[in-house]
Amino acid sequence: MRVLGIETSCDETGVAVYDSHRGLLTHILHSQVAVHAEYGGVVPELASRDHVRKLLPLIRQVMAEADLSAEDIDGVAYTAGPGLIGALMVGASLGRALAYAWQVPAIGVHHMEGHLLAPMLEKSPPDFPFVALLVSGGHTQLIEVQAIGQYRILGESVDDAAGEAFDKAAKMLDLDYPGGPEIARLALQGDVTRFHFPRPMTDRPGLNFSFSGLKTYTLNTIAEYRGDDVLPDQQTMADIACAFQEAVVDTLAIKCRRALEQTGLTALVIAGGVSANSRLREKLGASLAKVNGRVFYARHEFCTDNGAMIAYAGCCRLLAGQQEDLAIRTLPRWPMDTLPALAVG
Repeated sequence: MRVLGIETSCDETGVAVYDSHRGLLTHILHSQVAVHAEYGGVVPELASRDHVRKLLPLIRQVMAEADLSAEDIDGVAYTAGPGLIGALMVGASLGRALAYAWQVPAIGVHHMEGHLLAPMLEKSPPDFPFVALLVSGGHTQLIEVQAIGQYRILGESVDDAAGEAFDKAAKMLDLDYPGGPEIARLALQGDVTRFHFPRPMTDRPGLNFSFSGLKTYTLNTIAEYRGDDVLPDQQTMADIACAFQEAVVDTLAIKCRRALEQTGLTALVIAGGVSANSRLREKLGASLAKVNGRVFYARHEFCTDNGAMIAYAGCCRLLAGQQEDLAIRTLPRWPMDTLPALAVG
């Protein structure tokens, strides 16, 4: 089966074609970072308008690069949620319309399931079952995965997610948007021994996350070292960025190891934008090696939102016989553990 995948949940327009026999044929991603950078975050209306402008030309480009015509497509997958309602509607409307015109089935894909399955696009994918750490945008979740659609939420953020915390800490330090890569770059210049920030909720049982207190601690530390309306000196800012990043990645690593111990599993999948953080990968690798665990990632280009993960996830569900009716449905809030299960393999 050959599936066209469309991703428009937030601020990136992703299109790809996945073939169930040949694998990923081609993919293209258009980022809206430049559109939203001056506002310090995503402006939903601007995101929707940019998806409208870019999506159809990107689909044409993907089809041309793969040397495919409409007759070569067996199904269309699009992100149905969670995400920004306007952005979701752009992809869902066009995806459903194309499927109707081409007389092929369509499937609405859960955005976070797409992220969870992105490592399956690699040459050495993980085997089921495993624990997944999903750290993307407003989501930080630990999930026990027995098979596609067989998900048990082990823990999640009760306030700010890790990605949101990175963006907000970056804004405090007057860094550009998006904040995660900027914090990581500045942290490379920092002294890891100068500050020690708290590792939230690691001193108690459970697998939930909370980063709002860490955000406040960061703000107070900046205030302590700043002058009258002047940020701290560059080295102090780098040291603060380093301490903040260490606190976040330590917290995630501690919870991941705890999740593996509680479930008795040894494989960890980490997916989503924050999974591209090299310090997080280093910490997780070292932490899990102590318990004979193994970590699986998607390649960097598939850590952030992309059409390839949607095409793959949609292909899995279409092959299992799932498809949408003619109604266009989007779910800005969509609990992942409500998805129907598929059989392993």
